Amino acid sequence: MSMQHTPEERRSAETRSVPLPGSERAPAPGARDLLGPVDPSRRIEATVILRRQEELTEVPSTPLSRDELASTYGASAADLDLAVRTFTDLGLEVVESDAASRRIRLAGSVEQLSSIFGTSLDELTSRSPDGTSVTHRHRTGGLQVPAALDGVVVAVLGLDDRPQARAQFRVIPLAATGTSYTPPQLGKIYNFPDGTDGAGQTVAILELGGGYGKQDLDAYFQGLGIPTPTITAVGVDGGANQPGQDPAGADGEVLLDIEVVGALAPKANIVVYFAPNTDAGFLDSIIAASHSNPAPAAISISWGQSEDAWTAQARMAFDQAMADAAALGVTVTAAAGDNGSADGATDSKDHADFPASSPHVLACGGTRLQADPATGVISAETVWNDGPNSATGGGYSDVFPVPSWQSGITGHAKHKPSPKKAGRGVPDVSGVADPQTGYRVRVDGKDMVIGGTSAVAPLWAALIARLAQATNRRFGLIQPLLYQNGTQPASGFHDITTGSNGSYRAGTGWDPCTGLGSPDGTALLALLETKP
Repeated sequence: MSMQHTPEERRSAETRSVPLPGSERAPAPGARDLLGPVDPSRRIEATVILRRQEELTEVPSTPLSRDELASTYGASAADLDLAVRTFTDLGLEVVESDAASRRIRLAGSVEQLSSIFGTSLDELTSRSPDGTSVTHRHRTGGLQVPAALDGVVVAVLGLDDRPQARAQFRVIPLAATGTSYTPPQLGKIYNFPDGTDGAGQTVAILELGGGYGKQDLDAYFQGLGIPTPTITAVGVDGGANQPGQDPAGADGEVLLDIEVVGALAPKANIVVYFAPNTDAGFLDSIIAASHSNPAPAAISISWGQSEDAWTAQARMAFDQAMADAAALGVTVTAAAGDNGSADGATDSKDHADFPASSPHVLACGGTRLQADPATGVISAETVWNDGPNSATGGGYSDVFPVPSWQSGITGHAKHKPSPKKAGRGVPDVSGVADPQTGYRVRVDGKDMVIGGTSAVAPLWAALIARLAQATNRRFGLIQPLLYQNGTQPASGFHDITTGSNGSYRAGTGWDPCTGLGSPDGTALLALLETKP
């Protein structure tokens, strides 16, 4: 029986606060040049995530509609109403609220939001994940939420707008490359299924900066003899397609992703979501893409950061959003990282990259590829490792347990004693990523060769779209269909057995460098056609 609260009791609960678990935030790396408190009158926005009305413990085998997701696993009407009413009564503007994604977008002054969530916001300069200096809002420690929402609100993101992720790619001058491939050549080498081109499918690409120009894309696809695909830009949380500002950085990522997907799935609709590089922007773009209509066959994510550089609430909110995507029939592909088994950390420990380490994501590692583009024959494919800061990510999650479909695998340690094996193994799959055997692309009017696991995520997203077209089905969480227990090579893959990424080495079957291996698309299609 529900208890009725008097207006006085409700006001008391709204003004009292309780700690928000998992919201503790460490100082930003290299924090310096403290500029003082953020202007208290400045209007800012934040993303609030509410609890599920029922836990999503296992992704359904048949994709749910958005209404089905909302009615079972979304926020309850009572929770959503209580949260909206509480925040409105406290003077905040509810910009957007949605039961299916359990998301509320709030706006208010810095003073209001700081007071309600029990924090203070300063402006300072710190070192972003890509190594550049950036000025941003900054908070440390934990957050509070109104006592009336204790247990109802599970995450509050975006108050601190430090850059959250880095693009997982490596650029080298065209003249310096030994071997490089166009995406259609890789489609032949990796045996993408004949008679498929992505028609009828949508592929979403998430970008946290940069942009693309039509002139670049028209020139690139004309050079490949492919009509320019249908490409749409969508802005999230104020993000926008802004090309020409960072040719060696974010623009390279954007154009790489579009050109790989567009060349390998030329008839698919490509939707590019641009969001700010913050924890809130990143999450909101995942939600926007996965909840769109029609839902995409795949979402490609080429951005990430070491697991320990995220707040616990952010990791949880992201993982739940990607579980929702899988439940909606969307396969999320994500780059496993470009900095070896340490993932660029300086604590002499191994780290998995997130969001690739989420068990609801198809994590994509990297190889070095020697193949004949004319015949498609692979002469050698090994682990990509040009040094600690130019090598495929891979290893074991410190926060996500081993999923059921990985329970029978064993990894390969390079050194004895074996590194600690904590949880979910990364990556699941792989593809060429070494810039020395990289992808020929065009960025801001220049032809160049780009590598990195950020190229593997769109390659796999394009393959997923073609497999979806061939089978007329949506895969969502595809790993249970791909993994076979034991240490035998998996069907549908080229098993990579040579090389290491630092602490881990490749071996027969799955390994924490290249996962199950690189794709044989036609064999994968045959495998999927035998599975319900």
